[in-house]
Amino acid sequence: MISSMATATPAPAAATARRTPPLLAAVLLAVSLAYPVVVYLALGHVSPRWIALLLVALALARAWVTRESFWLVAAALAGVLAVAGALGDQWGPLKLYPALVNLVMLGLFASSLWRGPSVVERLARLREPDFPPAAVAYTRRVTQVWCGFFVVNGLIAAATALWASAGAWALYNGLLSYIAMGLLMGGEWLVRRRVRARIAADGAAHG
Repeated sequence: MISSMATATPAPAAATARRTPPLLAAVLLAVSLAYPVVVYLALGHVSPRWIALLLVALALARAWVTRESFWLVAAALAGVLAVAGALGDQWGPLKLYPALVNLVMLGLFASSLWRGPSVVERLARLREPDFPPAAVAYTRRVTQVWCGFFVVNGLIAAATALWASAGAWALYNGLLSYIAMGLLMGGEWLVRRRVRARIAADGAAHG
């Protein structure tokens, strides 16, 4: 019944449910994922001003592709970080970008709980419009779980940017945070299978 919940990924492009050319989406995803590594490799070799330009380009491209107000706000905030990094020729503001992304995703997911339907429900309905109440409740709970993830992940990202070494920052934001996200997605997939089976059984019992 809720097989389409497999699409419930917090990827920014997916969360906006906007069709994007595959090549452009792949490039944006690759650059976004590689951003912490790029910053780390650039330390001591490239001026922060060049990475500031990359940050602005990335944020503007994402905002243009999604055309979502949340990512327009993110682009503006990323611009502030980039200007601060460029003017001061400092890496600190540029290292806050992963925390900013988590903040924007938190706002996107949390606001959907208030306005409805939840982000996860909207994604699932793209493939399966007919949703029972139990599935709606489940997707809402999954959205809440992702909100919690973005809070924790964002705080850690900010802490590593402000107080950790460059290596620790790159390790967490360029690897460990993705592993944590993958574990959460894998755990949700296992739970979803049980929920789907229970909903199917309930439907058969009442059918």
